[in-house]
Amino acid sequence: MNSATVPLLDDDTIAFGEEDNANKQFVHPYIVFFHLVFRSAAVVVYILCGWFSDSFIASFVLVILLLSADFWTVKNISGRLLVGLRWWNYVDDDGKSHWVFESRQSRINRNESRLFWMGLILCPLIWAGFFIICLFGLKFKWMLLVLIALTLTGANLYGYIKCKFGAKENLQSATTDFVKKQLFQNASAFMFPQPAPPTTGNTGVV
Repeated sequence: MNSATVPLLDDDTIAFGEEDNANKQFVHPYIVFFHLVFRSAAVVVYILCGWFSDSFIASFVLVILLLSADFWTVKNISGRLLVGLRWWNYVDDDGKSHWVFESRQSRINRNESRLFWMGLILCPLIWAGFFIICLFGLKFKWMLLVLIALTLTGANLYGYIKCKFGAKENLQSATTDFVKKQLFQNASAFMFPQPAPPTTGNTGVV
């Protein structure tokens, strides 16, 4: 009996064995949790640290640890698993540094992608607001902490937008349009949630 050649499935087709993930709200719930928890905790600790401790050094170290954990998690884990993006750096034999921005075509869960970009965009905006408050309040020692937070969160935001758009001539314009689009889509999704699609029973194959 001759065997027929079976065509490969497109990327938009659900892979064999992943049918149960089609109607799931979250495929990687723990990754989504850790994507948001460290950066949210850093903001909360920064706001409330004066209530629990008068030590600037202790508050500074705690926020830096949370920001570092967030930077590592977002750069190495959540971006790759939630949206199929990765950016990294390597040094060649001549000592020259190279930046690599990768985008993998895969089936992305819409809810996970929305939360990923929402957390990635909102946190730098929040730290930018803290920077303005420190600047006008002449709180220079806190401004150093805020600048570190802006650097770490902004680096991940820039890296993943670069991964998504690739080598474009006007990356600044593309970044601005993308941030506005994501904020509008996330706000609309949370204000007007769409009902879950109805589930259908399994059908046998004859």
